[in-house]
Amino acid sequence: MAVLDSGFGGLTVARAIMEELPWESVLYFADSARGPYGSKSIETVRAYALECLDKVVTHEVKAIVIACNTASAAMLRDARERYDAPIIEVISPAVRQAAVATRNRRLGVICTEATKRSQAYEDAFAAAPDIDVLVEACPRFVEFVERGDVESSELRDVARTYLQPLKEASIDTLILGCTHYPLLSAVIADVMGPGVTLISSAAETARETALCLQQLGIERQNRQVPSRHTFLTTGSRRRFQRIGQRFLEAKMLQVHSA
Repeated sequence: MAVLDSGFGGLTVARAIMEELPWESVLYFADSARGPYGSKSIETVRAYALECLDKVVTHEVKAIVIACNTASAAMLRDARERYDAPIIEVISPAVRQAAVATRNRRLGVICTEATKRSQAYEDAFAAAPDIDVLVEACPRFVEFVERGDVESSELRDVARTYLQPLKEASIDTLILGCTHYPLLSAVIADVMGPGVTLISSAAETARETALCLQQLGIERQNRQVPSRHTFLTTGSRRRFQRIGQRFLEAKMLQVHSA
């Protein structure tokens, strides 16, 4: 199966899928030469992501996971009309789990600027009008993650500023609406306090992927043969390998140019 992202954040989704489905092989495609997508216009993201998917499908993958909230918001409908492979995205799985988890029906979402502009999360919660949703963009979180800073005092100060409106709104559930953000879970949880449940789009998307493969009957049958993971990037292979290892917490296999 394939996992598409604008760069590195989607590796949290890939890692969750590898843990959930250790017998499945993953093709990871990163548009890291043009990513991250979070600060770009929805129109630009749509064009970039579809261009990447055109390359992905040449590998004859059996399923595609769009492991990027911004890309999911920009072109999910187009992708499902354009390609035959089943497509899983990261927004709906997290929304469903958050709707189950909330007790006071007040939810928060932290995401990129482009995802906030798309109103994808507000649209996803439209079927649950009793839930109040507050969406906050946290653009600097991505730069902290990509330079390997997940606990500094500077990060904590930025997190307090970003998260203060959510604390004042008394939310009890918070969706990490960017695939970089699970690496900041410890800081985010500390700032928000023990009464707030964090929902990782990575973990929920992995479970959704497993269910999709099972329902379609396209799970790998021979689970004794080791899985083989392939990493493709449109950017620097060396940089991708260096940063990517932080996300996978293991030595990454060889990275190829896309």
